Amino acid sequence: MRQARHVLAVLAVCTAAGCGGSQKIPTVGPDVWAVVDGRQITRDQVEKAYRQVVQPSLVPPSDDEAMAAKLSLVDELITQDVLLAKAKTLSLDVTPSELDAAFGGRKANLTEDQFQKELATRRLTADDMKEALRRELIADKLTDREIKSKIAVTDREIEEFYNANRDQFNVKEPQYHVAQIVITPVRDAQINNRKNDDATTPDQAAKKAQTLMDQLKGGAEFATLAMDYSEEPQSTARAGDLGFISASALNQVPPELKAAVLRSQPGTVSHVAVGGAHTLVLLVGKEDAGQRALTAPGVRDGIVNSLKDRKEQLLRAAYITKARNEVRIVNYLARQLVDSQGKPPSPIGPSK
Repeated sequence: MRQARHVLAVLAVCTAAGCGGSQKIPTVGPDVWAVVDGRQITRDQVEKAYRQVVQPSLVPPSDDEAMAAKLSLVDELITQDVLLAKAKTLSLDVTPSELDAAFGGRKANLTEDQFQKELATRRLTADDMKEALRRELIADKLTDREIKSKIAVTDREIEEFYNANRDQFNVKEPQYHVAQIVITPVRDAQINNRKNDDATTPDQAAKKAQTLMDQLKGGAEFATLAMDYSEEPQSTARAGDLGFISASALNQVPPELKAAVLRSQPGTVSHVAVGGAHTLVLLVGKEDAGQRALTAPGVRDGIVNSLKDRKEQLLRAAYITKARNEVRIVNYLARQLVDSQGKPPSPIGPSK
């Protein structure tokens, strides 16, 4: 609540000074929660955005918590509207094929039945989801063109970063970059792979593991098979990638898996069977202990990516601030909350 009051206090200043000051604010209907250069952001838009991002819970949020989240979403939709208007002036848009591909990717881990149930739970339609995704993709295209494409990192910046952060590149103990495909001999409560494939008996698990090993020997991509068939929910979405595991952390895994990692050469896959479960272990790479030079694999690229991320965050914040300053914004929801001392619009629940 303290945080919510702080947000409202800041918005009160913005409402008075940054959104027109002493100028007369046009009167709008109660379902208009913001206006950007004459373009309305309605209560229904905010409610739909809220139902997309909120996670269904056994303990629903309080009215104050829900309204604080919606107030934040209004501000996000204002920013998105500003970016979309700029994108329109640059003739940036997404094609139907781009939208369909992105939409398919978003629901790749769900069967059609699961997807429809999720929509029903959130009281949304596929068109609602597509429209939100379309706006997101257009805004991304704008930032890619106006921000990301203009970011450059010099050799001097890379060297300065390395010299100032040498400890980050001092490997204290051997590190093993590992990826996995897990197959269990029982029916799993949660399956996130793209094929919705689940071995349910020891015999099915053994046959599935052997089939995948044969495919790998035939040239199939480990990452693709992991996303399509692995039954471990956390790593499946990351193509089975577990990242780097230290030698001490490796001591905590089952001995059979540890032995498979230690005896493997980078780029090779081992098949480990324990208690009816099967794990295909890929050793992606290994790093010995010691100081890593700037020329070591991955060091320079990692620094470049880190510096680009920093610059992108700064430039994105500046770009959005500048763009918002160039338009007239009235946040009616913030104004109403301030004027009513935090009393939310009635009714507070989701609109129909």
